[in-house]
Amino acid sequence: MSQTTKRALAASLKKLLSEKSLAKTTVIDIVTECEVNRQTFYYHFHDIYDLIEWIYTSEATRALDGNKTYNTWQEGFLKILEYILENKDFVQNIYHSISRQHLETYLYHETHHLIMGVIEEKAAGMTVRDDDKAFIADFYKYGFVGLMLEWIQQGMKEEPGTIIDRLSILIQGNIEKDLEKFKKPGS
Repeated sequence: MSQTTKRALAASLKKLLSEKSLAKTTVIDIVTECEVNRQTFYYHFHDIYDLIEWIYTSEATRALDGNKTYNTWQEGFLKILEYILENKDFVQNIYHSISRQHLETYLYHETHHLIMGVIEEKAAGMTVRDDDKAFIADFYKYGFVGLMLEWIQQGMKEEPGTIIDRLSILIQGNIEKDLEKFKKPGS
């Protein structure tokens, strides 16, 4: 029941954000749309930003669903872009509000997690320090998220598949080369 209520509140927020800005959306609006009382909202969430974070972590995280290997990272990244596109009104409204940090935090977290999966796979058998792996992941994370944020800002006009194809060409084989550069001598 708890997850059903949370999903209903999330759906209500998404619907409201297709009609008006986040700045003009209140908890009262959400519970009225959802046909529950304020107590129900506050039983599940501290505030609207907590609900936004739950939406990203529960819905969008499913997009990656195991696509964290060298052979599947493109699929995972594509699913993130497709999720964003499917929830365009919601994402753009968040992007253009003061709670943009929630969107950015989600994108940085998921992208880092995706890339670390690839790096760990490619580093198998190599002696590369964990902080060097994290540094490589951060480098790619900032590039990928920067592209996503620009894509969102420009109205998501380019097809997600086109972005992934271009990224694949650009980074093909680079993660292995990066790991080699950080490999400890003699390993």
